[in-house]
Amino acid sequence: MSELQLRHGLVFEDLYRRDGLVALDRAFIAHMAGVDVALHDRLVTARRDPEALAVKDEAELLVDLAPHLEDFVAELFGIGAEVRALQARHDALAPLYSVKRLFVQRRAVKGVSHDQAAAIDGAATARELEPLLGGPLTEERFAGHVAQWMEDEAAHAPALELAARYAAWATLSPEGRARHRDGILFKVPHKLDMTHLVPVETMVEHGVTMLRLPPEQQRRREGFALTDHGMDLTGVLDQANYCIWCHNQGKDSCSKGFKDKKTGAFQKSAFGVTLAGCPLEERISEMNLVKSRGYSLGALAIVVVDNAMVAGTGHRICNDCMKACIYQKQEPVDIPQIETRTLKDVLGLPWGFEIYALLTRWNPLDLRRPLPKPATGYKVLVVGLGPAGFTLAHHLMNDGHSVVGIDGLKI
Repeated sequence: MSELQLRHGLVFEDLYRRDGLVALDRAFIAHMAGVDVALHDRLVTARRDPEALAVKDEAELLVDLAPHLEDFVAELFGIGAEVRALQARHDALAPLYSVKRLFVQRRAVKGVSHDQAAAIDGAATARELEPLLGGPLTEERFAGHVAQWMEDEAAHAPALELAARYAAWATLSPEGRARHRDGILFKVPHKLDMTHLVPVETMVEHGVTMLRLPPEQQRRREGFALTDHGMDLTGVLDQANYCIWCHNQGKDSCSKGFKDKKTGAFQKSAFGVTLAGCPLEERISEMNLVKSRGYSLGALAIVVVDNAMVAGTGHRICNDCMKACIYQKQEPVDIPQIETRTLKDVLGLPWGFEIYALLTRWNPLDLRRPLPKPATGYKVLVVGLGPAGFTLAHHLMNDGHSVVGIDGLKI
């Protein structure tokens, strides 16, 4: 696939011209009228007066539109098969998260002490389970079979009891945790100890006392290569499903900040850090929900509404969202990893960069500015091109202004 062939009579240059984007937007509106008239009407009404839309209703609209936008963009670029394959990877992993929540956390480990779990013979239990699983015990095979057994629990009671024993051992015992250290199924959120957030150990070397991470958590740097490539899709979907998607209750403090219920003021962490949430008020809960449903393009489009320069944020730069996560007494959702993986999954598609770049100019989920505005004739100088500077420059450009950016760093 070396030559881009766009649908709807468009050519590549149209993606960078306002009149071409207007034609593209009209094609999307027509597409929506053809696939879901009611949703089309909601979109048109919302665009007419976005400020009249309640916050909850706007969130629901974006979440409902995201799968249709994904289908439209896939068809536009002729990559339907690749997008469906990416969706299928999400679907294949889904039993891991439902079984983790409904079986492992709510049943298998409930009322079981660490000592009781350590007394279980995990290896023998695994040998009993493997014939029922039809092969070696892997987390994916375990979750898939347990999900099926739970559909008819009476017929599979002995198998579920055996699976619960293994899950308790794997989740709570030192040996079980070691065996599944690299997995996600047999892990429960741990409570935060604000005085011991980093699990360091004390060591003495050449008479010098120092702190270090346990050896299994250390990453050796060779030259200037990265040592952290981010979470894979399995880990990110685990985090997205850990989120409780609380935007519908207006409790998405990751985005809007963690506030005192009485005063409405931002609360502070144990270290005195103001928990203001995402500086861009990115629609994090909505992104997590859409990503958990398997729509990477749709999730990215939601991110780009508020954070078009997402390639410059993510898990290597900021965690204000995590600090303000609704989980304040246990480990927070790793939102930056979800954001980064969502972008990576789109960039991994054919024409992935072109799709990402397009969404920064034309985005139907941006109800207030789905298209770049006509040129205003104004010229704006942006001094300082950190995250705030380059995000400001982006919005000024899409508002029709000519922008020049400068920075003290040679970039």
